[in-house]
Amino acid sequence: MIDCDVHAIVPSVHALTPYLTSYWREQVEQTGFKGPVDSWYPQGLAEALGHVATDATRTAAAVFSGPNSPSLAVLTCDYAVETLHNPDASAALARAANEWLAAEWLARDPRFRASIVVPSAFPELAVREIERAAADPRFVQVLLPVRSESPYGSRNFRPVFAAAARLGLPVALHYGGAPGTPPTPVGWPSLVMEEVAGATGVFQTQLLSVIAGGVFDEHPGLKLVLAEAGFAWLAPMLWRFDKNWKGLRREVPWVRRPPSEYAREHVRLTTAPLDAPADPGQFAAAVGQLGSDGMLLYASDYPHRHGDDHAAQCWDSLPADLRRRISSDNPRSLYRL
Repeated sequence: MIDCDVHAIVPSVHALTPYLTSYWREQVEQTGFKGPVDSWYPQGLAEALGHVATDATRTAAAVFSGPNSPSLAVLTCDYAVETLHNPDASAALARAANEWLAAEWLARDPRFRASIVVPSAFPELAVREIERAAADPRFVQVLLPVRSESPYGSRNFRPVFAAAARLGLPVALHYGGAPGTPPTPVGWPSLVMEEVAGATGVFQTQLLSVIAGGVFDEHPGLKLVLAEAGFAWLAPMLWRFDKNWKGLRREVPWVRRPPSEYAREHVRLTTAPLDAPADPGQFAAAVGQLGSDGMLLYASDYPHRHGDDHAAQCWDSLPADLRRRISSDNPRSLYRL
């Protein structure tokens, strides 16, 4: 069993100072520079979880305990380096975060794997960090916040996808991000509930952009992971996407197949939060609507909680072979474990 989304939270910039160059250590120690001060999560929610998942030993004890615990876990470090407008600072903090992960997490527990933190607002610098960190095989994917200044299908981001494809790494779009733009198409919401519940629309926009932009046509081996996105929204969205592609495909001649085919071949989704029917017995039907048993990846999303008791009931309602695909076969194939 592989857990494909376990958070590793940087407690403060001071945790990273041993992994910074002397110049950036001086900036932290002698100036007011504190690194990223924003968060991928809405204000208040991030603070509530800030004391959890900052330590490898405690996180391992929580994630790898119990009779049904995973044998491996993929770390996602949502350190908001994209909020730093100085490209050198963003790149330096991303590199330090990855070296912190390697030294403080991966070296302390061999059951951890990690995602590469990149300065996503600066694609050229992101490529350099991907190439550097990928030399360590314990880093198994590239991590991007799902919220970005412009959609990821934009040509500005092509170097990032090209580097990941060249190195055989999936790219994970994870819930959150702080690019300085509103999290909705019509401006800033007033409530945390609006932002959290509306995040599905951001994932939809990014998936539309990546497929319509021809990213998978350019990189036939690339895989895209949508992490902490849910999945029940995908089937109806793909139906609508296919319908509109039939009428507008002359605009995108490089998209040679229905978008749903690209999604089933290239896209994977983590299971937490589990947007499941109220009746656990109907959960298998919801999974079946995806049209593929190879798209879902088990995840706990530790330390976040998403109605775990109901999720366990839904999980138990699936046939044993499908549970095995989701919890083991799919992630092992994706990450070449």
